[in-house]
Amino acid sequence: MVKRISILGSTGSIGTQTLDVARHLNIKVEGLAANTNIDLLEKQVREFNPSIIAVMNEDYAKILNSRLSGISVEVLSGIEGFKRVASIENVKTVVSSIVGVAGLIPTMEAIKNGKDIALANKETLVTAGSIVMGEAFKRGVNIFPVDSEHSAIFQCLMGNNIKDVAKIILTASGGPFWGRKKDELGDVSVEEALKHPNWSMGNKISIDSATMMNKGLEVIEARWLFGIPLDRIEVLIHPQSVIHSMVEYADGAVMAQLGAPDMKLPIQLALTYPKRLPNKFAKLDFAKYNSLTFASPDMETFPCLRLAYDALRLGGTMPAVLNAANEKAVQLFIENKIRFLDIPRVIEKAMGDHCVKMDPSLCDIIEVDSWVRERIKRDNRYIGY
Repeated sequence: MVKRISILGSTGSIGTQTLDVARHLNIKVEGLAANTNIDLLEKQVREFNPSIIAVMNEDYAKILNSRLSGISVEVLSGIEGFKRVASIENVKTVVSSIVGVAGLIPTMEAIKNGKDIALANKETLVTAGSIVMGEAFKRGVNIFPVDSEHSAIFQCLMGNNIKDVAKIILTASGGPFWGRKKDELGDVSVEEALKHPNWSMGNKISIDSATMMNKGLEVIEARWLFGIPLDRIEVLIHPQSVIHSMVEYADGAVMAQLGAPDMKLPIQLALTYPKRLPNKFAKLDFAKYNSLTFASPDMETFPCLRLAYDALRLGGTMPAVLNAANEKAVQLFIENKIRFLDIPRVIEKAMGDHCVKMDPSLCDIIEVDSWVRERIKRDNRYIGY
């Protein structure tokens, strides 16, 4: 039987690589959703012939509808359009790769409709981990991690008892600024921050890697994906990005997953599990590596990682505050409205201004997300140096 998927965020880095995998494995793509890149989305529609597509902007949907006249595809817009793409009846798996909290609602819609999730959107579990995992359990839905680190942990847990896990070790490249001290980062440019040494990623994720917030979000995500408490989740700097993460067991044995730094590998596993199918993607050449090195993270230079741990400890709505403030701060940095070191300052201030609500509903989380963004936008104390 042909596997059928939908992709939320089809024009982004993960979305386009998912289509590479679908092309290679002859997977049928039934639904595509994207934000503003309608030129690329049009090309994707013409190649993959989905039944439903969606964009957020209604005017863009009208343009696409005109361009695609004569092609049998339903063109929708807004969050309701994204929810339709996430709930197409004959789709088995929905790839959630929209950047940011925007992916939360359509991902929940997919879960409620019994779809397995190939999850590349960190923010879904960061902001609403308890709600999402609870709904997935209730509906009998599988959530397959697409992040290379969480895919690595998923693989290291195969065939083992989760009760025997002593700790999870998330590896981090350190980003483009690893080894620098805080006083060397005051004037770094957006272009410098976007130059990741190993991975090709979108702008927001690349900046998160440079601040190490990416790893902080992954810590929160790992807590919900694998049910491991925070005090047993560690971060280890591994600049070569060969070991994608590790699991240490109670007897001291450590399982590590290694591979080339290519996102198509965890994407394929998420779409084909439990099968491992051959491909022509990059393979790891051990002869090219004279050594693999490791170091503890520097949370003084990169305080975003510490802030993520703090947010998870505080719980409730605080991770949603962390996430929204980070998204807004990264946007301001990319627009050259704040400096690189202002990113953690903005996040910490937003967290300090928030009164945590425990056991929040989905509506509470969305409300807090909007509150944070509006507060940062209107309060000059966030942007002022």
